[in-house]
Amino acid sequence: MKRRDFLITTSTGMVLAATGARAEMAMAPGEMPVTPMQWTDENGLTRFLKVDTNPLENEFEKFPRCPYCGMMRQMYSFSRHLVVYANDTVDGTCSLHCAAISLSLNMDQGPVKIYAGDAGAEGEVKPLADALEMSYVIDPDKPGTMTAVSKFAYADAEKAKAAAGANAKIVGFDEALTLAYADMAKDTINIRKRRAEKRAAMAKP
Repeated sequence: MKRRDFLITTSTGMVLAATGARAEMAMAPGEMPVTPMQWTDENGLTRFLKVDTNPLENEFEKFPRCPYCGMMRQMYSFSRHLVVYANDTVDGTCSLHCAAISLSLNMDQGPVKIYAGDAGAEGEVKPLADALEMSYVIDPDKPGTMTAVSKFAYADAEKAKAAAGANAKIVGFDEALTLAYADMAKDTINIRKRRAEKRAAMAKP
């Protein structure tokens, strides 16, 4: 290394180090630098979620509405999801669309369990099953919950095949989640438009 380059490199490093040291000294103890992950552990959005070590018990009483769209989860039991995070917080949503929002907002709290309503089950209120073990029917010919392309989960793979339309495909949870993210922009635009129209209609005398 040439002497001139060495001096520039070392002097720049010394200036940056000194600047960083002064900035750190100027901070209050509670403002000391932390990693983004450490910050979200204390300030992330899961702090607004309920801590529940038995989320399947009285599920609809504890998680009646989807926090992202406000819809009643029991009315959409066939598409609802329940995300259990590593810190024992739980997020109940109406759909895979809204579960995708939860998972993206809470990236530093890994989910330890994800449940989905079994769309192929008997009864008006569908039971929950392990989403990672389910078959998702992606059908562009049928609208879904919070999406123009339905993405419903089935615990029974044969029932998923029976429910799939001509243009539908059957995938696992990971691909279904990827498709939910891929559709997120269009779905959000359409939802905003519909809700704006409903608000305008409600405001009319």
